[in-house]
Amino acid sequence: MTGELIDKQTPKRRITDPAEALAALERAVPGLAGMRRSAPAALDWAFVEESLGTALPSDYKYLAERYPTFAIGDCILVSLPEPGEEHLVRRGFQSTLDVLVDAWLEPDTGLSAFPAPGGLLPWAESDEGDKFMWTTAGQTPQEWFVTVAGRGGAWWHYEGGAVQFLAELCDHTLEPWGLRSVDPEVTPC
Repeated sequence: MTGELIDKQTPKRRITDPAEALAALERAVPGLAGMRRSAPAALDWAFVEESLGTALPSDYKYLAERYPTFAIGDCILVSLPEPGEEHLVRRGFQSTLDVLVDAWLEPDTGLSAFPAPGGLLPWAESDEGDKFMWTTAGQTPQEWFVTVAGRGGAWWHYEGGAVQFLAELCDHTLEPWGLRSVDPEVTPC
């Protein structure tokens, strides 16, 4: 799928504290708080990150420890690891990466898949085929930003983390460039 890079959107302030980012998402998606685990899940992040070959952003790990997989607006699936199923995480990421490489990445986009330096690593997708990925550039995963591959072929960057991206997509702070409007309803998956 040939695409063009539209542009980038930069949040007014990049939220670097995972708890603050999650609080913003819970405000933007009011029903989410009702799905919060009674206690944070004990996930084996060392195993997950070793199997992936990279550390992951702290906002994503914080979200996964507090929530099971969920869908926003019945259209964006946010797949999160479950305790005891950490061995499946690499397979899930790899499956999505394979689709990304086969169907989305073309030489003229200037984008590559992880594990290439700065490569794309998918973390969510929509029911219409939109892909939400980290661009793995920077000294640490906390510096990674979101890249969106829209089903219509347009690519764009959001200069913030995944959890802040979801919050600002749902509260309509950012322009959804090529994405359908997201209803801030949440469904467990």
